[in-house]
Amino acid sequence: MTKKQFKAESKRLLEMMINSIYTQKEIFLRELISNASDAIDKMYYKALTDDSITFNKDEYYIKVAADKDNRTLTITDTGIGMTKEELEANLGTIAKSGSLAFKTENESQDGHDIIGQFGVGFYSAFMVADQVTVVTRSIGSEEAFKWQSDGAEGYTIELAEKDSVGTIIELKMKESTEEENYDEFLEEFRLKAIIKKYSDFIRYPIKMDVVERSLKEGSDNEWDEYTEEQTINSMVPIWRKNKSELTDEDYDHFYQEKHYGFDKPLKHIHISVDGAVRYNAILYIPENIPFDYYSKEYEKGLELYSNGVLIMNKCADLLPDHFSFVKGMVDSEDLSLNISREILQHDRQLKLIAKNINNKIKSGLQSLLKDEREKYETFYNAFGRQLKYGVYTDFGANKEALQDLLMFYSSTEKKMVTLQEYVSRMPEDQKYIYYATGESNERIEKLPQIEVVTDKGYEVLYFTEDIDEFAIKMLQTYKEKEFRSVSSGDLGIENEESNENNATEEQSHKELLDKMKEILAGKVKDVRASKRLKTHPVCLSADGEVTIEMEKILQAMPDNQNIKADKILEINPNHEVFLSLKNAFASDAEKLSLYTNLLYNQALLIEGLPINDPLEFTNDICKVMV
Repeated sequence: MTKKQFKAESKRLLEMMINSIYTQKEIFLRELISNASDAIDKMYYKALTDDSITFNKDEYYIKVAADKDNRTLTITDTGIGMTKEELEANLGTIAKSGSLAFKTENESQDGHDIIGQFGVGFYSAFMVADQVTVVTRSIGSEEAFKWQSDGAEGYTIELAEKDSVGTIIELKMKESTEEENYDEFLEEFRLKAIIKKYSDFIRYPIKMDVVERSLKEGSDNEWDEYTEEQTINSMVPIWRKNKSELTDEDYDHFYQEKHYGFDKPLKHIHISVDGAVRYNAILYIPENIPFDYYSKEYEKGLELYSNGVLIMNKCADLLPDHFSFVKGMVDSEDLSLNISREILQHDRQLKLIAKNINNKIKSGLQSLLKDEREKYETFYNAFGRQLKYGVYTDFGANKEALQDLLMFYSSTEKKMVTLQEYVSRMPEDQKYIYYATGESNERIEKLPQIEVVTDKGYEVLYFTEDIDEFAIKMLQTYKEKEFRSVSSGDLGIENEESNENNATEEQSHKELLDKMKEILAGKVKDVRASKRLKTHPVCLSADGEVTIEMEKILQAMPDNQNIKADKILEINPNHEVFLSLKNAFASDAEKLSLYTNLLYNQALLIEGLPINDPLEFTNDICKVMV
């Protein structure tokens, strides 16, 4: 029997494919099962167009069988089979796809599609096998043929015996080495796991002879072993069922079964699209944050299936970073796959699916916020930070899409509120959306700067996360209302009379304030009589875009560039402390310096900023006490 050589560059391509195209050797089983499924699909299609063929679905299946003694793995299908010419064309030329040719000639009319788009999947068998034997008989033929190859050196084709239509592929497995374990692909539990992982939703039964155990009758500890044929795959995926057939429990069970998380999802989103791009998806909003969510180890992405076959465990391109917490899967028949069917080509279909998914997630979150507020707040406590990052990153490209999903603690409502809710309650004379920053709500409530705003009856949003103020700076406005920090130099709430009084008062104390500024040279930009303080003697405000809270965050970063806010020390002219300052200014320069430094350090402590010299501060306090 003459050995035939692979055509053209096939030998070189085969060697390259075995060594580099596939990232995991277990993929070979997915490829062979997918090809078997294609063969049955072709038979189904033939039955639709040929009245002489009856397609009884119970007669069509895929069988996987391992023989440890002979080191063989066999995949059998009852599909359409191949003629000698088709063996030559499909297996003699690498990257020649019989499925693709069949699909081109016979466009599917009932939703049964042919997954194969490249002919290389079959050759993945050589990653694990020294020899591959194919025995096949085509529909309408009385003859069967055997194709056999040891790899890149070529192949033989000869007549064979086969009673029924279909194909048998036998792999003579490689011997295990210190580096590679090929024995695992002969183990029952491993084969079942691979089938469940990649081929669980192939529409035809994938059968195996499975060893089971049962207690011997009348015994408590003696077991009988027996073998029974079992169907390993689920066949009908949940996403292809009508939504009306499914319950919340069905979706929750699928979430647990796919190991998307150990929690119970807050919401599921089931998408079925039959338009320019056909796809199904089930998305989940988790309840709890993964332990590694904000680490480099966390991988975003959805499971990606092509016609029920798992292509990628984590397709990151389907999710924007601000929705990276979403779990779930997408299945489409319209995706362009690359040569290994492991990595997706970046094409128009993928972008369309990703865009639609992004919109569906946003709509789902808005629905949760509107109809199930408590659940949304649970979600927001876990993942609200990520939404704020989404507003801030990419130069604010997503801020319009995300702004209505943001929530902050309210000084008046004493709970989390949305920006829309805040704006809807604003009095007519209120110019800005006010916010205050701090380590906690309790700390913020005690800030001296907040008094004048709350006394006016205005609501203040509390920012307690480091990203909050950066996100709001990127947002700039909401419903044409500008955001304004309570520590800002201009709060926009003083009337003309108070401004005039303050200007007069500041002028009358100009020499005192200038002297204090001189004492604090290099520490503050200015010292002013405060327009905002009511009961507190002193506070710090910021002049410019960088606020005090932003300074603290930037200073804590690894690449600290020593960016600092322009600080203003504000003194309450109506506080009794101010009288002490005036007296010291008039008669005791040393005491004025002591009081000025004490007030400055006091203001730093209020803001949660470090004191430059704690020892000097404690000594200054002692001087006041004696």
